[in-house]
Order: sequence, then structure tokens, then C-alpha cells
Amino acid sequence: MNFLSTIRARLSTKTVIFVGIIVGLAAVFVVVPSVDGAAFREAAQQAADQPAGVIGALAAFGIAFVLRAIAWQRVLPELPFGQALAAIHLSLGANHVLPFRLGEPLRVISVVRRHRVGIEAATVSTITLRSADMLAVVGLGALVAPSAFFGLVGIAGWLLLGLVVVVAFIGWRWLSKVAQRRPDVVRPGAVALGLSTVAWIAESILVRQVATWVGINLSWSEAVLVTTVAVAAQIAAIAPGGFGTYEAAAVAAYVVLGYDAEAALIAALGAHALKTAYSLLVGTIAAFSPSPSLIGRFRLNKTEQKLTSGAVSPDAPVVLFMPAYNEEEAVSGCIDRVPEQVHGRRVELVIVDDGSVDETVRCAQQSGAEVVQLGQNQGLGAAVRVGLRIGVERDAAAVVFCDADGEYPPEELANVVAPILDGDADYVIGSRFLGRIDHMRPHRRFGNHVLTRALQLVARQRITDGQSGYRALSYEAARSAEIIHDFNYAQVLTLDLMAKGFRYGEVPISYHFRTTGESFIKLGRYLRNVVPAVYREINAA
Repeated sequence: MNFLSTIRARLSTKTVIFVGIIVGLAAVFVVVPSVDGAAFREAAQQAADQPAGVIGALAAFGIAFVLRAIAWQRVLPELPFGQALAAIHLSLGANHVLPFRLGEPLRVISVVRRHRVGIEAATVSTITLRSADMLAVVGLGALVAPSAFFGLVGIAGWLLLGLVVVVAFIGWRWLSKVAQRRPDVVRPGAVALGLSTVAWIAESILVRQVATWVGINLSWSEAVLVTTVAVAAQIAAIAPGGFGTYEAAAVAAYVVLGYDAEAALIAALGAHALKTAYSLLVGTIAAFSPSPSLIGRFRLNKTEQKLTSGAVSPDAPVVLFMPAYNEEEAVSGCIDRVPEQVHGRRVELVIVDDGSVDETVRCAQQSGAEVVQLGQNQGLGAAVRVGLRIGVERDAAAVVFCDADGEYPPEELANVVAPILDGDADYVIGSRFLGRIDHMRPHRRFGNHVLTRALQLVARQRITDGQSGYRALSYEAARSAEIIHDFNYAQVLTLDLMAKGFRYGEVPISYHFRTTGESFIKLGRYLRNVVPAVYREINAA
């Protein structure tokens, strides 16, 4: 039942967006042919010849949203001004792309995700202030030209405005109850409500400036009337940005004031174009700035390296585990190549069988190896997670792992583990590209380089082999390591340990591409699983 409800909800959303886009396109086909091309080009040239006027108009428009951000802060005092302004601009930009004003929820989502504002406080404050915005529009329109404003609004407008009054009342009651329970929420006073009114006056400056380029000299009160009528008409805008609705309402206001309809349409289109350009540009910037961005980080935060201390028992072993899945042809040869001790410490070998359906387990046991079976295939990440846990449970001096497919040389264990035992690193990768590669398919080599460069950029660390299957961890690193998905471990393990400040190191190793079995790595599947996991890893904090 929940699944069906989800499908219906998704279909409903897609339908709404589709309808909105169709209505927007229809508005374009209706409005554009009505425009006097020569007069529009002349007005555009007037604007181009007055860059100071363009900048001033956009600045006034921007000030309107600064005032709204300040008003929001007076309701949520702990909300930083930058995040308040960014959230408002995000919803503004989205409303110019999405129909039915579907960008409004982004205002709430932004402050909830980026500043951990409670969902209730963010929602109720947004509803109340947006309602206050609309009521301020009505108040201004009624103040400057009551008969013209209410005549233009019409019956449909009255119904919508009545709905706004109801929403404003409900929002105020809800906000009052929340403010009684939470010290970080304050009921908006006269100053906060007054800022909404001043914001609309600031927006009217842009309307007045654009009108002058068309040859219409609006008075201040007339500019306010055109602004309030055009905005009031967009309460239930269907098309993205209210295109068509805005122009129709603005032209009607110009005509009532006695101005030519063709010139009025150009003025309305010009004002709407400037508002749209501002909204899309600043809305895009607001998705990234200020930090933290809405879409999250794409690089690790710089972290100071920790100096791991703690004496390691002289009897502590080096635990080497090999994840294995259907490696019956290679596993025995790998086991035979494992040294019994390195740097004076005994080596304990464990085969972590990830649900093999061939003779891997039998071959490993016949070769004298300890085998831990996962029962069913869970993924390489899950197998590595189990192996690390085994190493920690045995109080290992170092926990090392390499694949059981014969690609990585177990006999080079001493080289890989040396920086850990010497105290020079907490996490070491055996780099194929620093050592000797006997054979690697060209497309694999290219893919490894590309993925490694990407990991290097994200991790802010020089890395030469981000996908190596030969790695060593200190006891502390192994105990702290978290692998957040079962499919693989390579990138997320590196990012996890670096984010926690563990010291990174690399050593050269030799490598020969597998001659038996089949690799589980398929580029499409790999990227589908790894990229989202990397994103979650760097945004986990």
C-alpha cells in the first residue's frame, strides 16, 4: 500500500510539473507574438545604454530580499543572515524554473539541512512570513489606489486573497504556539511585518526603472500599483515564474492607469526578464554559498593529523585477511605465498569467504588456512568490514588485507606493513603505479588513473593508486574504520580514515592481472554504487 501511494505521489508530481510547463509554453506562444519587436529592441538598447540604471534596478530588487531575510531572522534569531538570504533566493530561483510555485519548499529544506533549524520552526515561520508578504501586497495596493487595485483583483483574486488571510491566521496561531514552547522562535512584531511592506516598495523601483526605458514615466504610487497587482496575480501562478500571469496582470494595471497596452507589455516583459535573470543567477549561487552548501560537500574538510600512540604488545601478531569469492583456482596459491612472520611478528592468515558457490572454502582449508564464512554473498565491502573486526578482536599490531585472486603479492607483506610497525603511518596502500606492473589491461589502467585522480581531488591528498586491493591499517585505524556500504571499500575507507586524521602512506608493490576467475568490477555498476557512497562519506559529519 505504501509502495502504491509513493507511485501515485510521484506520478502526481510529474503531472503537475508537466501541466505547468505546458501552460508556460502556451503563455509564450500567446504573449510573444503580441510584442512589438522594434519597440522591444529599442527598449533593450535604452537599458544597454544605461548600465547604472540596470544595476540600480537589480540592486533595489535584491534589497527587497535582504529585508525579508532580516524579517526572518527576527522570527528565528539563531538563523544566520547568510543562510536566511540563501534559502529565500533558492526558493525564488526555483520558482522561476518550477510551476505552481513548487520552489517554496526549498526555503524550508535549505535552513533545515544547512543550519539544522527544526522542520516545524522553519515551516511555520515561512508560512507566516509569506502570508504576511501577500497581505502587505494587498495593503500597499489598497493604500496607493484602492478602487483600481480591487477592481483589477476581481472575484478570483478576492477568493485567493481570502485564502491567504485564512493561511495567515492559521500560521500566526501555529507560530504563537511554537514560540511558547521554543525559545529560539519569536512571534513577528511590527518591525518584521513592516519590512515586508518596504520590500515590495523596493521591488517597485525595478518596475519603475524598466518602464522609463519603454517611455512610460510612472509615478511612485503607480509603480507600486503595477507591482502589487502583478504579484497578487501570481499567488496561484501555474507556469514557471508566473510567466503570462505576471504580464497579463501588469498590462491590465498599466491600461487602467491610462498607458498604451503595447508599451505596457514590453515594460512587463522587461521587468519580468530582469527579475528572472536575477533569480536564476542568485538562486544558483545560493545553492553553494554560504557554507555548508545545500547540495553538500564534494571534498573532505581539512583535518589535522592525529598522532596515534599506545604501546603495541611485542607478541601482537600481524593479521592478514583475504576476502574471497569463487576463487577456487587462485586461493591455494595465494595462501602458499604468505610469509609466516614479518619484522619479527607472526602472521595470522584468515580467508574471509563471501558466500562462494565453488570449492574456495575447501581449497583454503586444505591449504591450512583459517576460513571465516559469511554464509551468503554480501559484497567486498562487507567482507573487508568483517576482516577488520577480526584483526581488532585479536589485538593485532597491524591489520592487512589483499585479494585472494593472485593479483597482489602476499610475499610483499613485510614491505606493505613496515610503515605501520615503524610508526610512520596509520593507513598504508600498496601502490601498483609506484611499483612494477607486469600486466594490466589498457582500459583498466586508464580507469584506475581517472578514479585515482578524482579521489585525490576529493581527499586533498596525493594518492597514486586509489583502487589498490593491498592495504594495511594500524590497530587504532582498524578499530575506527567504517565502511558504509557492502559493494566495495576502496574510496570510502580512504576518505573515512583521512577525515578522522589518520596518517596516510604508500609503498610500491608489484602487480599482475588475474589469470583465473572473473573480476566483479563492471564500470557502470561500480560507479552507480561508489559515487553515492563517496558523497555520503564526505557529507557524513
